[in-house]
Amino acid sequence: MKTASNDRVCPLEYSQERGAPRRQNFCAAPGHLPLTPQGNLGWLKYFVAVTDKSWFRQLAEQQPNEVNFWRPSGAKFKALDLGEPLLFKLHSPDNYIVGGGHFLRYSQLPVSLAWEAFGPKNGVQNLERFLDRIRKYRREAFKEADPTIGCIILVEPFFLPEGSWIPVPRDWPMNAVQGKSYSTAETTGALLWRHVEERLDGRQGLRVGEEAARYRQNEVRQRLGQGAFRVEVTEVYQRRCAITGERTLPVLQAAHIKPYSMNGPHRVENGLCLRADMHILFDQGYLTVTPNMVVEVSREIKERFENGRDYYAYHGQKLSVLPPSESDQPAREFLEWHNQRMFIT
Repeated sequence: MKTASNDRVCPLEYSQERGAPRRQNFCAAPGHLPLTPQGNLGWLKYFVAVTDKSWFRQLAEQQPNEVNFWRPSGAKFKALDLGEPLLFKLHSPDNYIVGGGHFLRYSQLPVSLAWEAFGPKNGVQNLERFLDRIRKYRREAFKEADPTIGCIILVEPFFLPEGSWIPVPRDWPMNAVQGKSYSTAETTGALLWRHVEERLDGRQGLRVGEEAARYRQNEVRQRLGQGAFRVEVTEVYQRRCAITGERTLPVLQAAHIKPYSMNGPHRVENGLCLRADMHILFDQGYLTVTPNMVVEVSREIKERFENGRDYYAYHGQKLSVLPPSESDQPAREFLEWHNQRMFIT
């Protein structure tokens, strides 16, 4: 384990410029970052969250493209907006920042669904250990077999090697349980972010500076993994089946319109939230959705299985549920692909 130096670090003072802060000298306490101003990075809000070392270690070994930074309770999380960074800080006495990722969404999910969506990307080896870890951190014991937890979903995570871990700033509250917000508009947040930038120099990772706002708005949702895709599609359809309107969460699934195995992307506009049986029929070409959002059911169901009356009731019907945002709705190119390549006419 790396240890902090016992020497006080006093960075160089910086000169007074028009509109700049007054000339100051910031000295850090031992083991903490010096509080010095930074260059023009642009303002960026981010959150430093406390996490378990075993969670970090397991994910650092995997190097996944997404993670579920889960909370043992379903308490709300409102500290970040789409695309803003969340940094990982280990539990005390390991007072270091060791990685991070881009915030996609916060969702309250049953443990079973979180495990189905992310598996080891939850930072645990199996579902049994997942439940044990939740019991460890919950203040009150739970009796339900499938408790609800808070899921902070991050894409493009990064994990720093131990020699690059960043000491927490001097203002870090040592009794912090969840974490602390920072901004590059403030001296401490600006310096901490500069340390993050330095460690990611030349590497794929967090987009910073002037690109940050554009990244938050456009690019994060283009980099979904399988788990994030499932949760995001389920949420934009308001946890309802697009065809039937079904609300029973355990039977809802995120269907790719153009399958991932055929180079279909993990993007919301290539997804439909469907009841499990509808998902199977859709994937096998027994039903499709036209670019006008109309359901078509193949006559092959009746001819092959001498059944299907319940499904034919949806033939010619408009989708029951669509995402409120037009940009999240199924893209014409993917629907046309499914109509032409998958649907059994």
